[in-house]
Amino acid sequence: MTTLRIYREQQPDQPEVVTETPAEIQRLLREQGVRFEQWPTRDLPANASQDEILEAYAEEVSRLKEECGFQTADVVSLSADNPNKDAARRKFLDEHTHSEDEVRFFVRGQGLFYLHFGEKVYAVLCQKNDLISVPDGTRHWFDMGPAPEFTCIRLFSNPEGWVASFTGEDIASRLPRYERLLGANG
Repeated sequence: MTTLRIYREQQPDQPEVVTETPAEIQRLLREQGVRFEQWPTRDLPANASQDEILEAYAEEVSRLKEECGFQTADVVSLSADNPNKDAARRKFLDEHTHSEDEVRFFVRGQGLFYLHFGEKVYAVLCQKNDLISVPDGTRHWFDMGPAPEFTCIRLFSNPEGWVASFTGEDIASRLPRYERLLGANG
């Protein structure tokens, strides 16, 4: 279930807020400038192609492109049997920022976004049908867990995609990782 946990930076072992209520998650994230939505389910085969996925969500993707100025959309997918899964996970585990919004819509599976605002960290477990848009410049990291299983639509303002600027802070290592929050395999 989609879950938001809010931690104090200096007390990373115990969240001060935990909610699984979508409207509450949306409200709390909106207060920080983060867009969170849940889109209707589409029936897609497990092996749906990028084109099939983008066609199924064409209305929502077009709306976001028009509303936010996104230029491109693609689909990224990762499974536990991928031989590069460990390297892919490590790539996103350190706190970083981007010069454009990071937008993900979960077609299947789940992933854990950590958003760092001042002295608080918002850990958002996004699951199937969740859209999150992390504003440019937001300090964050992403944990897909040791056995990733997800497919996401990504939207970009820059046709070349986004580049991470790492902050050099160790905050990501001080908060509970995916395994601790969700169990070894989520």
